[in-house]
Amino acid sequence: MVDPLYTFSGFAVGALVGLTGVGGGSLMTPLLVLLFGVHPATAVGTDLLYAACTKSVGVLVHARRQTVDWPVVRRLASGSLPAAALTLLLLHQLHVHTAAVSRVITPVLGIAILLTVLLLLSQNRLLAVLGPHSAELSPPWSRGLTVAAGAVLGVLVTLTSVGAGALGVSALTLLYPRLSPVRIVGSDIAHAIPLTLLAGVGYWYLGAVDWVLLGSLLSGSVPGVVVRSLLATRMPVPVVRGMLAATLALVAGKLLA
Repeated sequence: MVDPLYTFSGFAVGALVGLTGVGGGSLMTPLLVLLFGVHPATAVGTDLLYAACTKSVGVLVHARRQTVDWPVVRRLASGSLPAAALTLLLLHQLHVHTAAVSRVITPVLGIAILLTVLLLLSQNRLLAVLGPHSAELSPPWSRGLTVAAGAVLGVLVTLTSVGAGALGVSALTLLYPRLSPVRIVGSDIAHAIPLTLLAGVGYWYLGAVDWVLLGSLLSGSVPGVVVRSLLATRMPVPVVRGMLAATLALVAGKLLA
């Protein structure tokens, strides 16, 4: 049975994903844990599959507009997918439903969200300082750093479902300053699909996915992400990111308290 409250939550988060590529795991996972009382591992596993589905819709819009840099996506995935697989193997060995794993997921989730806030607020400054240097990187260095960034994202996303949005966008902005913002968002969303799908299927294998909850979230998120993807070039993204950063800061404080 579809829960209207979950449906509304899915619409709101899906809209943010379509607009900025930011906010999927950063908002949905803590929302499920703090507001709805979902077990952290189940919240992460369900949100990963939720993200895979919602971002699949978003990337179709970006692909039709040719705002995805597929070579960059492949470089990220070559680092993130093996890292995600190794992280899932570790969770399997530790038994994902144990209290010890929950005690790890919750603070790491808070730290990941706090890092997301810092990057959202300082992205332009970082680009101004590091952008000229990254623009001078040779192609082998650029490719190697992209793979390394993908590996970090693979571990973080698999543990918390956070990072495929804000952290991925920030990494691409620093590594590829010549890419337009809309291509960075489109490429980040495209990379998130195989990563979140692999991690989500892994959590399903571990028995940490709530399918009824997932259906409720998707019933609201799909229209949300379509609407905002279509309006991505018209909306005041800096304003939305500022409001999102303030919200995430409060969430991170609650998780780390």
